[in-house]
Amino acid sequence: MTNTEKNRRDINSAAKANIDLPADTHIVYSSDAEVLNHALLHGFLEHQHDPDIKRTHLFGGRYENIYLKSRQIPQLRDLLDEACDHARHFLNIDDIQAGCWFNFMPGGAVTSVHSHDDFDELMSAVYYVSVPENSGNLIIHEGDRRHVISPQEGMFVFFAPDAVHEVSKNMSADDRLSIAINFGRRRIAED
Repeated sequence: MTNTEKNRRDINSAAKANIDLPADTHIVYSSDAEVLNHALLHGFLEHQHDPDIKRTHLFGGRYENIYLKSRQIPQLRDLLDEACDHARHFLNIDDIQAGCWFNFMPGGAVTSVHSHDDFDELMSAVYYVSVPENSGNLIIHEGDRRHVISPQEGMFVFFAPDAVHEVSKNMSADDRLSIAINFGRRRIAED
């Protein structure tokens, strides 16, 4: 079974399970999650305190966004390539590029209500690297409705960049790690 066939099967499995998703929200699973997640977690733990790392969104004593690059974690490029393949399919656009950041949630942490429509994003996603039991759900707001998605390791959730969302409290004693991704049109370098 090819990666594309596997991912189509996973998309169909979510639909058949009647998961309550907002419009333009898609769930797929990485074709290489076990290998990727090990490398991503190890690389994050090794580099999260590097002095030159950009950190933003300080809430409750924790930076919600930690920006690591593929020069620090080469497998991050593989994850973004896979994510861009899915985004191209969902958006029906070929010239896609992606930017990302890590969200590290220790026990007791939450991720505040926000959206990703600050610039010219076409789609957003989250990828789950490490998800201990009871470590928080993704909650996507749609008017008065709240769609609760229980994450799993290796899961991508793609959604509209203006979708208001949050992550509920990590009720476990273990750390949770995800990667947020924004997609936009590829920019052509000017001479």
